[in-house]
Amino acid sequence: MACAALAAMAIYSCDDSVSSIGNSLTDEGDKLDLKPSTYDVQTRTVVADSVFTLSSMCYLGQVRDPETQADVKSEFTTQFHVTELLKDYLTDCEVVSTWDGKIAADSCEVLLYLSKPFDSKDSLEALKMQISELAVPVQEGHRYYSNFSPREKGMLRSGGLSKSKMFSYANLLASDSLRVRSGYTQNIRIKLDEPYTDKEGQTYNNYGSYLLAQLYYHPEKYRNSFAFTQEVCPGLFFEITDGLGFHSQITNMGIRVYYRFRQADEETVTNAFFTLGGTQEVLQTTLVTNDRKAINRLAEETQHTYLKSPAGLFTEVTLPVEAIKRGHDNDSLLAATISFQRINNESSDRRMFGIPSSILMVQADSLTTFFEKTKKADGRTTFLATYNGTSNQNVYAFTNISNLITILWRNYLDGTAKNPNWVAEHPNWNKVLLVPITSSASGIEHDMSLTSTRLVGGPDNPNDPVKISVVYAKFTEKY
Repeated sequence: MACAALAAMAIYSCDDSVSSIGNSLTDEGDKLDLKPSTYDVQTRTVVADSVFTLSSMCYLGQVRDPETQADVKSEFTTQFHVTELLKDYLTDCEVVSTWDGKIAADSCEVLLYLSKPFDSKDSLEALKMQISELAVPVQEGHRYYSNFSPREKGMLRSGGLSKSKMFSYANLLASDSLRVRSGYTQNIRIKLDEPYTDKEGQTYNNYGSYLLAQLYYHPEKYRNSFAFTQEVCPGLFFEITDGLGFHSQITNMGIRVYYRFRQADEETVTNAFFTLGGTQEVLQTTLVTNDRKAINRLAEETQHTYLKSPAGLFTEVTLPVEAIKRGHDNDSLLAATISFQRINNESSDRRMFGIPSSILMVQADSLTTFFEKTKKADGRTTFLATYNGTSNQNVYAFTNISNLITILWRNYLDGTAKNPNWVAEHPNWNKVLLVPITSSASGIEHDMSLTSTRLVGGPDNPNDPVKISVVYAKFTEKY
């Protein structure tokens, strides 16, 4: 029956006519009886509030959302990664750069490499950021959400590294000839060449000299990223303090220290640098600031639903599990297909946020654990859908969620058999959320880019209702 069911589902997905499928898939002694049906589905918009953000993707910037006329701001913290080889980097070398009689770096800078801008015509919009040193690192095992602010938590070091920087997407400090080269990546360079005083009260001519001295005299502090974070640099916090019109993913970042050295017993002086990367091997957090009143106003609209990121709006779907399953005890649920139609954006404003490219369907009560435990979509209780923007589609389609319907029904039967108040105590038992997501090397993560779209649905939906199409199957004897 399993083989016949799979074949039937494949045929059903291509043609809604199922009247003769049962006869064609089985032998003459029995018949696979297929029965299609549809059920209405209820949807509404829910506010995301905050989302889990320990990820490999950082965003920075502040823009005005044309949809709400409210500002959206993204900021982040990052630690820095060191390789095991770095601790031996200066072995048998003499650093010849000095300051006040001690070894020193010639200069130091933070580099932030950018993806595409929020809007290409706003590439010269000026913003101001503040770079601050953390007093203590964010900790592994802790749950950091998009409302986590190290400043509000008192985690910034008083008297530590602090630098303001004016910047734009187009780095005008780089020459025109460099910026037009193939392979050039737009970047922000933040010089850290002011005097720096460490926690022990030792002053250096710049932050790079501090990092260089720790590597030269205490290479054990660079034995791995954890030791470096605990003993040298807990991390940096990048926050936007002024300006509008820039928002970008930070595709790569690092601290670069420039110095001069010569090999033992040699006279030749060599210019060199080493880089500490902010990569997925270390912890990063993203702070998102949304206008809660503006977000709530969108959630209160009832003639459609929303998907909006970062940390904005989800669509909640109430699946008609009881209607689908009750009275079909002897039937197998062969297929359950549901699509969510996107409503086209009629605004001509070029700054409108993009369309979420992928969404996750996850049980409402499992949202937190799914992302905190970096789970994968298993095709049984969680599903992925990619936006289909072809002219005759414009939908997010989930091709078969029958496993989920069956699991929810079993949970309902088991729960109500043991506890007459089970439904009241589990109001989300048949509810799932549609969540904008992105995939990375770390797995499935909340989408922290600027996206927004409306879907057909809502309590006062003026369009055709959202429906789930199902196919029941059972074998019956011909004779």
